[in-house]
Amino acid sequence: MWYWLFKFIFMGPLLSLLGRPKVTGLEHVPASGAVILASNHLAVADSFYLPLVVSRRITFLAKAEYFTGTGIKGRLTRWFYTVAGQVPIDRTDADSAQSALSTAERILSEGKLLGMYPEGTRSPDGRLYKGKTGLARLALQTGVPVIPVAMVGTNVVNPPGSKMWKFGRVEVRFGKPMDFSRFDGLAGNRFIERAVIDEVMYELMGLSGQEYVDLYAADVKSNPASAGAGNPAARLPQAAAG
Repeated sequence: MWYWLFKFIFMGPLLSLLGRPKVTGLEHVPASGAVILASNHLAVADSFYLPLVVSRRITFLAKAEYFTGTGIKGRLTRWFYTVAGQVPIDRTDADSAQSALSTAERILSEGKLLGMYPEGTRSPDGRLYKGKTGLARLALQTGVPVIPVAMVGTNVVNPPGSKMWKFGRVEVRFGKPMDFSRFDGLAGNRFIERAVIDEVMYELMGLSGQEYVDLYAADVKSNPASAGAGNPAARLPQAAAG
């Protein structure tokens, strides 16, 4: 109930006013059945505007830190993400990552829409960064189609690092469903998983128009100087390009 109240009453009208969202390709999202929505990640606002424009409910895997805060702010944050139907995941080690994938499999087995950010974190500078293979493994294990989604302009309406929201124009662009059935039985093969996620990132690059960087966003955040090493933006995902 809270999910729909937030969407249509509390936040939807304000988000529409601020971002004036324009949507293309929405017909690619099926009316029912399990699907992975693979989106680029520019700002916190991505997780608000994507559900706003999709009629079906979307479940995101949210980092566990959103549910463990203390004090009034921590309780409010935990309440908000809980009533919005977000699922906490622990990303600290390999066992935690596997547990997160199991949670994602359960969500998809229930025929739901699962929202994922293959970059793993928000882009530090508006460019598109290397995808992590968890999404690829999930797609291969479940056989569920992947729909690439490009968020454009959310980092203008909701500038990263700022608590202020601004007027702007948000675009949400849905690509055609991607079918990886040709790789049936190859889940767990790291080369195949890399090829699959690179194909997804290539589609996202085309949809979003972002410059691609062959580095993980999290690594660049921890070491900003690495962003310009070896002209990584010139190296596109190989599997998709070929």
